[in-house]
Amino acid sequence: MQESTSLNGSVSTKKENYFVWLFNQLKGWPIQNYMLWFFAFGFQLALLIESKITVLSLITFIGTLLGTLCVLAINATKAINGWLGLVSAACFIYAGLAAKNYLSIFEQVAYILTLDLPIIFSVRSWNDDTKNHLRKFGAKQWVIAILGTLLVYVVSGYLIGHFTNDPRPWIDSISFSISLTAGIMCFMRYNNQYFWWTASGIFQLILWGVTYAQGDASLAMAVNALIYVVNDVLAFTVSPWFNRGRRREGLREIKGQE
Repeated sequence: MQESTSLNGSVSTKKENYFVWLFNQLKGWPIQNYMLWFFAFGFQLALLIESKITVLSLITFIGTLLGTLCVLAINATKAINGWLGLVSAACFIYAGLAAKNYLSIFEQVAYILTLDLPIIFSVRSWNDDTKNHLRKFGAKQWVIAILGTLLVYVVSGYLIGHFTNDPRPWIDSISFSISLTAGIMCFMRYNNQYFWWTASGIFQLILWGVTYAQGDASLAMAVNALIYVVNDVLAFTVSPWFNRGRRREGLREIKGQE
């Protein structure tokens, strides 16, 4: 059976059963990642049990658990996040449609196109390719990212407010614009994405908190956004996307953008 060695010294088996390989992607994460997922599982299960169980609440429950697992997998640079993201996106699209948060639907479609499908198609090489080819912004990239986020915010907020019955167009649009930019950064392997993911989680928390208060969604989506924020903060300390986590795993440090 043929083997290959990654740049950081790990050995992978090219002919290993695909599903066994996927399952093994759940191993070797920082212990903090596992702790956060089990906390999320317990919290979401409690919310599910204490409320009336419906098709929407079940789909939301599944989506939040897989979504949390997905962002933790990205944190740990594990390629199983492609499949986890694809399935959780389908769940969140259903929840967004039910709540009339239409830009949250486009947000999930953007994740599928920029993150989930590219990772699924390159799943065997994504781990090492990502770990060993990360980069960070220079001044030019900061300006482009900030202006791009603001442009998407204004355009999407105006369009969704004028052409749909979205009751929260400007909260929906700021969450969408930040998340879309972060997804593109992740696709391009910039670690600065986590500044955007953190902001995205905060505005998603506001969006789904307001949606819950207005009776259009369960509390589970707001709690899920809060868990995402915790994951984003965690990434700065333990993830190989940043030098502190890279030193822990014996990886080369990331240099600044030229």
